[in-house]
Amino acid sequence: MAKQKAAPKKKAAAPKKAAPKKAAPKKAAPKKAAAPKKAAPKKAAAPKKAKAKRKPNPSFMKPLQPSAVLAAVVGSKGLPRTQVVKKLWEYIRKHGLQDSQNKRMINADDKLKPVFDGKKQVSMFDMTKLVNKHLS
Repeated sequence: MAKQKAAPKKKAAAPKKAAPKKAAPKKAAPKKAAAPKKAAPKKAAAPKKAKAKRKPNPSFMKPLQPSAVLAAVVGSKGLPRTQVVKKLWEYIRKHGLQDSQNKRMINADDKLKPVFDGKKQVSMFDMTKLVNKHLS
């Protein structure tokens, strides 16, 4: 008997599917209460050493006498270098001497011009260098 080859079956044309409908929003499933987790046994904390309060460097806190030119801005009383810079910034802010376009630049007024060696404008980083020349 001779075997006949079966003719390959042709797939029937599948009907076009309609556009999928938007699924209705699902309601949130009720949340299950989580089973309580067992905490890992804690190790006894080692007693912390009390941190010593940081002491400022005494050379920064030494009162320095401002020159007559600088005294017109910060006062004639001896002040630490940090306080001189702080008072200088208060003066700059009070008189609006910070440049509006470039905030790093300080515009000199009549009192600050001699402190800034006659320059009209100085960067804030150069300012401290110039002020240090007027402290002794």
